[in-house]
Amino acid sequence: MCKSPLLILIALVLAIPTAFSQEPVDEDMNKIIRKHGLDNSEVMEIASWMTDVYGPRLTGSPMLDKATEWALGKLKDMGMSNVHLEEWGPFGRGWEMEHFEMHATGPSYWPVIAYPKAWSPATNGKVEGEVIYLDAKEEADLEKYKGKLKGKFVLFNNSREVKEWFEGPTKRHDSESLLKLANRPKPTPRPRGNRRNLGGFSFNQILWKFLAEEEPHAVLDRGYKGDLGTVFVSGARTSEGRAHNTKAKMLPQATLSVEHYNRILRMVEKGQSVKLAMNLKSRYTNPDGMEHNIIAEIPGTDLKDEVVMLGAHFDSWHTGTGATDNAAGSSVMVEASRILLAAIKESGKKPRRTIRLALWTGEEQGLYGSRAYVAKHYANIPEGGRVPESLKPAQKKISAYYNLDNGTGKIRGVYMQGNEKVAPIFRAWLDEFSDLDATTLTLNNTGGTDHLAFEGVGVPGFQFIQDPMAYSTRTHHSNMDNWDHLSGDDLSQAATIIASFVWHTAVRDELIPRKPSEFDEAETKASGDKKE
Repeated sequence: MCKSPLLILIALVLAIPTAFSQEPVDEDMNKIIRKHGLDNSEVMEIASWMTDVYGPRLTGSPMLDKATEWALGKLKDMGMSNVHLEEWGPFGRGWEMEHFEMHATGPSYWPVIAYPKAWSPATNGKVEGEVIYLDAKEEADLEKYKGKLKGKFVLFNNSREVKEWFEGPTKRHDSESLLKLANRPKPTPRPRGNRRNLGGFSFNQILWKFLAEEEPHAVLDRGYKGDLGTVFVSGARTSEGRAHNTKAKMLPQATLSVEHYNRILRMVEKGQSVKLAMNLKSRYTNPDGMEHNIIAEIPGTDLKDEVVMLGAHFDSWHTGTGATDNAAGSSVMVEASRILLAAIKESGKKPRRTIRLALWTGEEQGLYGSRAYVAKHYANIPEGGRVPESLKPAQKKISAYYNLDNGTGKIRGVYMQGNEKVAPIFRAWLDEFSDLDATTLTLNNTGGTDHLAFEGVGVPGFQFIQDPMAYSTRTHHSNMDNWDHLSGDDLSQAATIIASFVWHTAVRDELIPRKPSEFDEAETKASGDKKE
């Protein structure tokens, strides 16, 4: 059979780097890592504890505290060293949902699929009222609703068309999509700057201030995606600031399944008097406002003052149990650490550098935990800012940070974040796992998770390419984000590959090479000034 040009090109892309790679690979250690990672995997049991028993794990919530206590005990029982919490904050108030129900009570009865938004205040018992659709695009539109919303349920969005699925929502990467990733050019660096408050009062702020003054029973929306009862939910809105800020004034808010939201809106548009009943019992928690990252280590030997880190965020949103986002990543990193401990014991070999595991909190609200850790250990960052003023000595002693946070899909390669120097190193390490479908390196960046905190201070930070599965279509921040949607085979593969990457980073002679940065330029200039 004649091979297509595309397949030939893929074969060349995957095979050529191997022929010229000089990076040493410990094949014996990889065999042991494979045995403990693939044949004796414990990742799904770890994930079950994180989700079924200790999920969800909203930052600041009592369940996150219980999950943290469990994780500390688990890591100690595994044999990790220096297991401890590192405090950061203040974050603000936590939140816990104790009871929720919503029903349509007129003109006919039916239960409504809905979930309250995090940090929504309690309704103080069952409240019932008529539904009003607030159709406002600018401040002048609000005048006709003044004095008419108190004791009502306010629909916040227009209807959204629902289309039937003619293909499944779950996908894996194929040769074409991986080739596109591999061929993406080096990303153009973006100028960095601290976020500024540009002033002004947007219509959204005006709208939420107006709603707070009107005091409806609740504000309801239907999310921008999700169907068939899948509801994507995050945090409540305020007229100013964030919902977890202690002084933020809040209205009860909920997100409905799109089918139920559309039905209610169609009835209202037909002139029907639709009535809803809702009962939300919730409470604010975390009175001191402080939060914690979970840290544990495998001690190094001759280079023990140098560090290689692996991590994932431990917190989640509140409607599911935080399985694919991100008990998947956290379980894989705990499992990778377990694999390394077992491989070290069996082989008699020890890492040269200290291996440090971190489970972050506050990621969902803005990478708070990882940014606080980086500011404490690696850079001097002004309060409220993100751009370092200077680097701390420990920044030169961390080799790399590896992160996992894109759901349950298997690893297919690595986003190199524009760091061309790591390509031959990662190619040699990945080639050991080509039989597990992990073959792709891309210079492309990926964002939205904790490796960015390390990248921001010049530390090589990497996120792995993963199969998308149904992450964005079904589970990410939704009520369907539960253990049942985790793939045990995929998570075992990921933990095995990450354990190997971490091991080889910990034992190689040199640190992982770094991209040129403004920090290097400043240091070179300062050195030149001293010589003059």
